[in-house]
Amino acid sequence: MAKLTGGQVVAQVLKQYGVEYVTGIPGHGIWSLTDAFLEKGSEIPFIQVYHEQSATHLADGYYRVSGKPMAAVASIGAGAANTVLGLATAYSDSTSLLCITGGPPTHMRGRGLLQELERHTDNGFPQVTDAVSKRSWVATRVEELPFIMHRAFSTMLTGRPGPAHIEVPMDVQAEAADVSLHDLARRLPVGLQQPDPLAIDKAVDVLRDSRRPVIVVGGGAITSDSADEVLALAEAWQIPVVTTWNGKGAFPEDHALFAGSVGQTGTIVGNAVASRADVVISIGCRFTDWSSSSYAQGVTFSIPPAKLIHIDIDPHEIGKNYPAEVGIVADAKPTVAAIVSSLPRSSADRSEYLAELEQLKAEWEAKLAGRRDSDRFPFTSQRPLGGLRSVMERDGIIVAGSGNTQGAVKQTFPVYHPRTHLTSGGFSSMGWAVPAAIGAKLAAPDRQVACVLGDGDFLMTSQEIGVCVQHDIPVVFVVQDNAGFMSIRGGQRKQTSRHIGTEFNRPDGTPYSPDFKALGQSFGLESFRVDDPADLESTYRKAFDSKAPALIEIPTDRDAAGPWVPGWWDFPVPAYIDDERQDEYWATRAKEQHL
Repeated sequence: MAKLTGGQVVAQVLKQYGVEYVTGIPGHGIWSLTDAFLEKGSEIPFIQVYHEQSATHLADGYYRVSGKPMAAVASIGAGAANTVLGLATAYSDSTSLLCITGGPPTHMRGRGLLQELERHTDNGFPQVTDAVSKRSWVATRVEELPFIMHRAFSTMLTGRPGPAHIEVPMDVQAEAADVSLHDLARRLPVGLQQPDPLAIDKAVDVLRDSRRPVIVVGGGAITSDSADEVLALAEAWQIPVVTTWNGKGAFPEDHALFAGSVGQTGTIVGNAVASRADVVISIGCRFTDWSSSSYAQGVTFSIPPAKLIHIDIDPHEIGKNYPAEVGIVADAKPTVAAIVSSLPRSSADRSEYLAELEQLKAEWEAKLAGRRDSDRFPFTSQRPLGGLRSVMERDGIIVAGSGNTQGAVKQTFPVYHPRTHLTSGGFSSMGWAVPAAIGAKLAAPDRQVACVLGDGDFLMTSQEIGVCVQHDIPVVFVVQDNAGFMSIRGGQRKQTSRHIGTEFNRPDGTPYSPDFKALGQSFGLESFRVDDPADLESTYRKAFDSKAPALIEIPTDRDAAGPWVPGWWDFPVPAYIDDERQDEYWATRAKEQHL
């Protein structure tokens, strides 16, 4: 028992629970809490960012590489509200972080305190966080904080990961009480959630009769550290493997059984193999519209007639979008291991199936090469990715921005290890990649980290490159400059043959771009601009060899700026467009299997 302020309780608990960094902006509503990080026994390095959104994105990126939660702090009101996008991104992608915000003093609630939301309910901000966090708490007394802190960590570290939020009112931060801090090791459940043996037996029976099985791995396969088990299952029965956005990295992409990614911006190979499968083994995949081509039968999946073995830690996902022949609520690692150990020796002849896979992969490689190996200038989206892959170490980490870059990385940049491909998949948040890459580098300081993103995405949080200089965090930022939101423009043009609000132009219609090389230099980064394809790889080497924060500006052709779209996305066509696009839309929508 010790007499501690609320701020000291938070700081000491974070230190004891192994949190290595705290990030955020210490506005007035959180002063008394952040000051406690200067107290003896609770010193944790503080990474100051320039926008609270970036604090939560940074913590998100840190978790995706390390598997450990980081803390982000923000003030009352506007500072707290700025964390919401980061919380929503982490919640959508099932990643953990602890967001701690200030709140109105308990004796001032409902008075219209500076930055208080109180017209609907006194101190209304915590209600905002309910939809974007796994659990949210408001501490009303110092004595509550030890309990709340261990519950927050239990929430983040068990079951399906997600962010947790704690509001600590200003008076609770400053007041002191006699408290005992709780030992986290004695507050967490031990072991992994095991599968029902009967479900394993049923899954084995379904798989035993399959002729064209496919394994689809999502982000849950990476979270559960089940890459080895997935590999064992694939090799034991010679089953092709496809990945979702967040599942990329769960299976080595140079393996003969790797079939590519699935969905709207998946690969031709991945969609073909998955859509023709008779059994789909889903490991930590929630079947979003992007990964499933909006459930249109025969585009990415055909469930039914394909039988689905659905493995997920969260019962909410089983049967949500597709009927499951076998639904297994358990941790993926022991579940896949149990299936492997229970499978008889395979006698199936997969030679024709695997020959088909090899032919599809050869056709896809020829298609990829046209853009990936192109020396046109301005660059295609794919050429810089091919050059980067040839330079980066095998276990280097790529952090992909949203939009065209996100899809191009998914298709063009192979990865070989879990937690080496990071992207905001489910929420696809612009502005996520820059701070997330900083968090990734903090989590893996001895590995290369490259952040690849478009100029529109970069401009949303570009100021955070200064954090790398302040704290000597050597991330390499690759900015593909095509003067606009080209992913959005491409979609608009496909749907309506015109576009609005997507190009960065001057009044005369000529493209407008900042001088990104000069911008990087002004922040103190090693900065480059590549105007000749022959200089691409050497520029990457210079950036990595500098061992310093670096920025590379790469002019990218507006009309060669996107990935292929082998799948489908349900995007309704305006009723005033009455050509064949309307017919195509309704014809494909009629195939959606979730209806």
